[in-house]
Amino acid sequence: MLEFSFTHLTWALLLGLVSAASLPLGSVVGLLTRPRRVLLGFLAAFGAGALFAALAVELVAPTVEAVAHRHEHPETAGQAVAQFAFLVAGSLIGCVIFVVLDQLVNSHGGFLRKSATTVAYFTRKRADRERALLHDLGKVKAFHNLPQVAIQSLVDIVKPVHFNRGDVLFEQGESGDELFILRDGKVQLFQDNQAFRILEGGSVLGEMALLTGAPRVAKAVAESGVHALMVRTEDFERLRKQFAELDEAVREMVTERMDKLAAEKCQRAHKEHHWAKKASRALRSGTEVPSRHDLQVAHQSHSGAPMAIWLGILLDGVPESFVIGTGLAALLLTHQAAGLPITFLEVVPYTLVAGLFLSNFPEALSSSVGMREQGMSFSRVFWLWFSLMIMTGVGAGVGYAVGGALPTTWVIGVQGVAAGAMLTMIAAAMIPEAAHRGGPMASGIGTMLGFVAAISFKLLE
Repeated sequence: MLEFSFTHLTWALLLGLVSAASLPLGSVVGLLTRPRRVLLGFLAAFGAGALFAALAVELVAPTVEAVAHRHEHPETAGQAVAQFAFLVAGSLIGCVIFVVLDQLVNSHGGFLRKSATTVAYFTRKRADRERALLHDLGKVKAFHNLPQVAIQSLVDIVKPVHFNRGDVLFEQGESGDELFILRDGKVQLFQDNQAFRILEGGSVLGEMALLTGAPRVAKAVAESGVHALMVRTEDFERLRKQFAELDEAVREMVTERMDKLAAEKCQRAHKEHHWAKKASRALRSGTEVPSRHDLQVAHQSHSGAPMAIWLGILLDGVPESFVIGTGLAALLLTHQAAGLPITFLEVVPYTLVAGLFLSNFPEALSSSVGMREQGMSFSRVFWLWFSLMIMTGVGAGVGYAVGGALPTTWVIGVQGVAAGAMLTMIAAAMIPEAAHRGGPMASGIGTMLGFVAAISFKLLE
């Protein structure tokens, strides 16, 4: 174990601050210059490559190299295998911890900290919304005959509508211009001013008038607040002309009077679910890019979004800061065991610090641009990143204290936890961010250059 020293603690704090100084710097550059998307993507990929190199060279390579050469040193072979096992186990634990905490933070608005996570959120919301639409659209038998290529066209013509208590959906005798699928609430039907039926959520309203063009045979009035899906005649007719299968199904429905052939409720529910599940495969799988208005609405709808964003960024940065301190402690132990003089420049983990510095700059730059688009003020964005720099310094100090107090094998396990969390973060956030903003070519070149830049700092050791 390493004897605790306030001088070495100060070194750890300083290295943490240096590695994170690029956070407020990148934030200011992003807020003042608003760089182009391709450049943002390139820089984000550069940071990902640099961070990956730092992890591979500083945290993983020494342990892997030791276990690979264990036969050359039989006296330490057992220890090498144990350290490797701790590294692997720690990496798996770090991955799980990051995923769980990241999901928790994102559920409160933390996804707004990066463009890639924001896009993923809106894409997932759109997919959920469309799956719900499909489930309701499955109540209309004619839609079951639509070919898979027509599913997206169907979803696009559906309009959600809301009626308050007492609102008239349509009058008796007027032309049937819309079909309604009730999602919730109650609708009272009147014929010649006499109430004769109440329809509730899950019912289809105005179907035959839409399909046949005949006048409405009843008046429909909302008995309570009603949410429904609406399909207009003109949109429906366009689909009929485009897809012969739908037109044929409509003709069969009119002939057979589908409303008299409804199955038992449980059978209908099963068919609706089966159709929705099958039809969902035909939906577009591309990403949903939110508008500036969407971003601001999402930010406002999550009251704790600023804190969640801060916690999300802290979650990304804590493992980085921690490994700086443990890396410093490891180098101090190595020099101490070898009887070498210990000076600050001799024990700096250059590749690790450089990799973190190079990765933090584009991360703060890119994220700051997105935060401004969400409506956050200049000062709030800057102080958010500045506070993260301070927290990184503190984390490095904690890492040094832990790294010096624990046995080497346990320290490697702790570093494995940090490495697992960081690798997961690179794959889940940094690489998607780079690809989203810069495209495959810029992100590929940027990752390679970042990796080379970080490992080049080995020349200083």
